[in-house]
Amino acid sequence: MSDSPRTPAENAELALLLEVAGTPKPGNVDRRRDLDDLRFEQFLAGSVGSAAGLRLAAEGVPVGEAFDHAVAGMSRQSGGNTQFGCLLLLTPLVSVAAADELHREAVRDRCRATTVDDAVDFYRAFEHVDVAVGDPPEGVAELDARHGSDAAPALRQREMTLWDVMALSADPDDGVPDTNAAEWVEGFPRTFDAAESILADDGPVLDRAAGCFLRQLAAEPDTLVATTHGEETAREVRQRAESTLAAVERTDSLDPAEELAEAFVDEGINPGTTADRVAAALFVALERGLTV
Repeated sequence: MSDSPRTPAENAELALLLEVAGTPKPGNVDRRRDLDDLRFEQFLAGSVGSAAGLRLAAEGVPVGEAFDHAVAGMSRQSGGNTQFGCLLLLTPLVSVAAADELHREAVRDRCRATTVDDAVDFYRAFEHVDVAVGDPPEGVAELDARHGSDAAPALRQREMTLWDVMALSADPDDGVPDTNAAEWVEGFPRTFDAAESILADDGPVLDRAAGCFLRQLAAEPDTLVATTHGEETAREVRQRAESTLAAVERTDSLDPAEELAEAFVDEGINPGTTADRVAAALFVALERGLTV
């Protein structure tokens, strides 16, 4: 079981707080940088607001219902969507951590066991905040997440579980693959690998979070950047992160990432999906004994 002095729900809330407090995280809100439409304190409020839904996940409430409650609570601040993607990853992780040993196979099994009702609750969560999503694959326009609860009849007719929805998003016939959805269907491999890198690192936890963010951003294109700016821009962002990561490792300092952070904010580049995965990795690391 967990090596943490906190409950899984408490660790999830703490992971959200640690994620946004880490700096520099190029293009994202952190304790030194706000965006034009999102501020640091709104993320803090979103983290606290999500706690009730995360507790429901720990108590064994179905994943979709707990997620909907977490997003509803997160939305009770003035910034809108602060942590929708983080909660999508954290909810099944908390559910497993509270009931079982937290490992990839158990998380994958929990995700595979989701139901059509979970999918309906997931779609309902889109009614609480505006979420940047791409167009649905050709031929399934009725499954556009932006329909919210109105998509319920189509989900029920197709008998689409939440796992099925994630599988469709992870590997669409056209459009941008969603790496958060890929985590769901693949057993969270990036999340668990990133957690191990955080545990193997040293220094303050917030510096470890910033380093993890940069490594994740350098590893593959960010889904949110690809959705909002195009896949070519997402590839260029990854390459710039890779160059910056090399400078960070060469100098053993996060200073080179400060310049990239300022540049991405100026350019409106917001790698939010990468931040989601860092929050999930911090949760796993906390469950495995990361000291704060």
